[in-house]
Amino acid sequence: MAVNDPRTVDGQEGLVDPSHATGAASHQNRRRQFYARRHTADANITLKQMSVSHPHTTAHRHGRRTEQRRVVLVLALTALIMVAEIVGGILSHSLALLSDAGHMLSDVAAQLLSLIALAIAARPADLRRTYGYHRVEILAALLNGLALLGLASWILWSAYRRLMVGDGEIQTGLMIGVAAIGLVANLASAWLLRDATSLNVRSAYLHILLDSLSSLAVVVGGTVMALLHGFYLLDPLLSIGIGLFIIYSAFRLVRDAVDVLLETAPAHVDSEGLSRAMASCHGVREVHDLHIWTITSGLHALSAHVVVDSNDLHHNDRVLGELQQLLLRDYHIAHSTLQIESHRYEHVGSSCDNGAHDRSRD
Repeated sequence: MAVNDPRTVDGQEGLVDPSHATGAASHQNRRRQFYARRHTADANITLKQMSVSHPHTTAHRHGRRTEQRRVVLVLALTALIMVAEIVGGILSHSLALLSDAGHMLSDVAAQLLSLIALAIAARPADLRRTYGYHRVEILAALLNGLALLGLASWILWSAYRRLMVGDGEIQTGLMIGVAAIGLVANLASAWLLRDATSLNVRSAYLHILLDSLSSLAVVVGGTVMALLHGFYLLDPLLSIGIGLFIIYSAFRLVRDAVDVLLETAPAHVDSEGLSRAMASCHGVREVHDLHIWTITSGLHALSAHVVVDSNDLHHNDRVLGELQQLLLRDYHIAHSTLQIESHRYEHVGSSCDNGAHDRSRD
């Protein structure tokens, strides 16, 4: 170190002025703090972009909040009618009315699951769960469908036992009155959820429609038994019809939920037709490695490789914009990831020709 180095004391090398050492350390600390703040700010910006960068995602969340409020109202109404039907079924000795109450019990459970799932799905995305928690809704819908299958099995078994053994007189007047009140309540609940888009809330809407039909069947069956004075065999027969209808509807619900979890292409999208439509856009030579899936109800996504004729960036930006407009306008797909590439591009470690990957040419 030079004698005239300002960091020496009295020109002696190796003896550093403490004031200069303290200043250097302070400078290093300020640099570290600056980069730490910058890293934190970048991370926060990334998280915000993940959660609010797409206008359709914000609208999607707003619709979910509206559905959540309606589900709360329907839950309270359904719980009251369920208690009334349980009491009425026991007092009237009607298995059909108890079956309807059991179906309402599954409705209450389904709507509670819907509320929990909607609350969880509203949480924003993070660096690990980049799509957020939307799939929780699908899992809840799957549980709802399985619960319906279990309930239908119980109804069918109870009806079989009553057919084999017989179980006495039924108070048809009480049976009809309680079922009629349940029918009105179910219709009101169905009206509240009529515009549901979430698969999870739509499953609750399906439960309520089934309850409306079963309540109507109980009213009609009770009236027939009252007119025929003793044809009580109709009560377990009604229960069997309700149980079979529940099985049919639950199977469809489970199938839709499993399709989403397996990332099957949405039912409203013709994958081959979509691929041809993209390939027919001006400037597009080929579309391949096409994937279409559903994140949650009403929120679809797509990824694809697009081979273009030109290497001009401005031209390719125009092609990209046209493709995204096509997907949104004709197929209601607002979340798309398109990789633009030239025909000379060679894929590294790719297997684009395997499986169901589509290739379309002009």
